[in-house]
Amino acid sequence: MEIVLDILYVYIALYTIYFLVLALRNLNDKPFRIEKRYQKYGEKENLAVVIYAHNNKSTLAQLINQLKLQDYPIDNFKIFVLLDNCCDGSEELFEREPFIKVINIQNVGTIGKDQAVSMFIERLTNDQTIDSYVFIDADRSIPTDFLSTVNSALEKHSVLCGETLMLTENLGPVDKIKAAYQKYHMNFLRQARSLFGLAARADSGVFIIRKDIVDRIGEVDFKDINTELKYSLLLSKIGFPCTYNPNIQTYVDTLNYEFKQPRLSVRMDLFKNCLRQIKPKNLVFAEHTFSLLYPNFWLILFVYAWVLKHSYQYYFFVDFKIVLFTFIILMVAFGISLINAKLTFMETIRLCLYPIYSICHIIKHFPPIRAIRNKIAKREELPAGVEKLAIDVMVLAGKNQTHIPCRLEFISESGLAKIKFIYKKKKYVTRSHLRMIDALQELKLKLNEYNFVLKICSCCEHFKSCPDGSRNMLKGTCSCDFPSPALNETKETLIWNTCSEFKPGKVENFMAEMSENYEE
Repeated sequence: MEIVLDILYVYIALYTIYFLVLALRNLNDKPFRIEKRYQKYGEKENLAVVIYAHNNKSTLAQLINQLKLQDYPIDNFKIFVLLDNCCDGSEELFEREPFIKVINIQNVGTIGKDQAVSMFIERLTNDQTIDSYVFIDADRSIPTDFLSTVNSALEKHSVLCGETLMLTENLGPVDKIKAAYQKYHMNFLRQARSLFGLAARADSGVFIIRKDIVDRIGEVDFKDINTELKYSLLLSKIGFPCTYNPNIQTYVDTLNYEFKQPRLSVRMDLFKNCLRQIKPKNLVFAEHTFSLLYPNFWLILFVYAWVLKHSYQYYFFVDFKIVLFTFIILMVAFGISLINAKLTFMETIRLCLYPIYSICHIIKHFPPIRAIRNKIAKREELPAGVEKLAIDVMVLAGKNQTHIPCRLEFISESGLAKIKFIYKKKKYVTRSHLRMIDALQELKLKLNEYNFVLKICSCCEHFKSCPDGSRNMLKGTCSCDFPSPALNETKETLIWNTCSEFKPGKVENFMAEMSENYEE
């Protein structure tokens, strides 16, 4: 036990010194202010602005307008929009926009940002007119000097991420606490590390990288926050660490932003794998690897409390006064870190409340507690043998065909199929059927009673079911000549897909539909 306590104290003491050094370095952010002042005078890069969108029509329109107003030469940037199975009419924004290149991914379901971007990169591999990619989500908004700031930052670094600013007026108390921590984390920890030339975790919401690096690696990895961390470590390993730049700013509505952090288990697995690959010459990668071991507030407090008590009562390899001194240094470092964190008085108070939120979050997701919460809230946890597929879709409502976002969950349980329809907090679950197509037919009839139509292939007049021999009969064919770059005119589709040429079909009994198909 004594050895464990010794190791824990050394670990926390080293982190205290690291934290103090970062706090002192962050007091002087002059390099970023100088870069901001002279950002318009550098040589202009040829930028490819890549926007990923999935049913973000309103914010996408705003982002496109902001790109048109950039103070960057129009000949030095191109705009590419990746529409991932959008069923909200996003493609209508570009009918008279020859300047913008649209890649409309349809009839293959929602493939996700990672796969959509990978398809795009593969398509532009041989394009020599692009120097760097600027990846940005459609739910972001940008200032007029965004591209100029990116261009200036690319003079010193090859891979960049920026600051995400959130409007907090409509946030609840808990989200305001998380937003305060996010702001502190960016304006202190990420900025201080950047001033030291240390690596940052990539943020796919706004991510800039030179094209030759992407061509060398062959891909980007934007699947989730855990894979973004893994991709960041790969960039550090090959000598192109991702660098945080606070001048590169984007704004996001709090309704579209999720507060996430890489899982502890993922960080530990990455640390073990990267530890074997550290080389003496690559200090940035070595530091990036060891930075995965950062402790949270409660671990620091617990270790210091334990060591202080033990060193005061019993023999310890360092004196009690030294332990107390290192703890005071940590508190002083925290005070210094607040100086240039750009927090308001209320945000500082919320930041101090973050540890309370953190411990509540841990308790809330502790397995026994989570099981009790699910039972009280009557939320089902998928037992063994149960499969679920969740799809974001649109519902056409009323005579005006208003688009309403909703969610379908296709559930297979004990050989039976059912579908859960979710709109905000309202849910409807079909009965269990032998086939998934039968469960969908029940849902179609139920929605039809309220003059609602699901905007999916199975409800489109161009769709015909295919008796392919499978039990669930999820496949069909489409008779519409819609544009589909991903499929090269293939007519096969699935019941939950959709496209811009959707036309509501007549809701009939499923057996009647099948009879017509057999007759043909």
